[in-house]
Amino acid sequence: MSQLKHLRKVESRINKNLYLIAGFVTIVTMSMISIEFFSRGGFFPSNMGLFYIGVLLIYSVHKELLRWLGKRTIDRQGELFVYTWIVLTAILSIVNFAYNGYFSVSTGGAKLTTLRDLSVLTLEVLAVFIFTRCLKILKYVLTGDLKKR
Repeated sequence: MSQLKHLRKVESRINKNLYLIAGFVTIVTMSMISIEFFSRGGFFPSNMGLFYIGVLLIYSVHKELLRWLGKRTIDRQGELFVYTWIVLTAILSIVNFAYNGYFSVSTGGAKLTTLRDLSVLTLEVLAVFIFTRCLKILKYVLTGDLKKR
């Protein structure tokens, strides 16, 4: 087996593990944000945003590196992260709107930033997605693959 094939195989396994880790961290982060939202300040803010974006960025960039190594059959599972965050943000915003801002204020009357923080996190997820799409396009332009497609 050539070194490149071996490298692709090893990196593919690593990427599958990174996907599972990113999926787990996504579920944990979404759960914590949802609990924070519906408890109306009953729980301390999760502060998972920076950690989550870091995990997602590592997974996404590694996936693009696999593509640059010539791995052609890369699943597009990462898009699920983007769509899920958009849906969660939309649903919680609609719920808050339908309840006249009820979930934006704590039981003690303090203004909560959960929806704003969620919106920022969702935009960061979208930015990671766009960044990796740009890397994909750059690879195609540099290698001439764009003309073949």
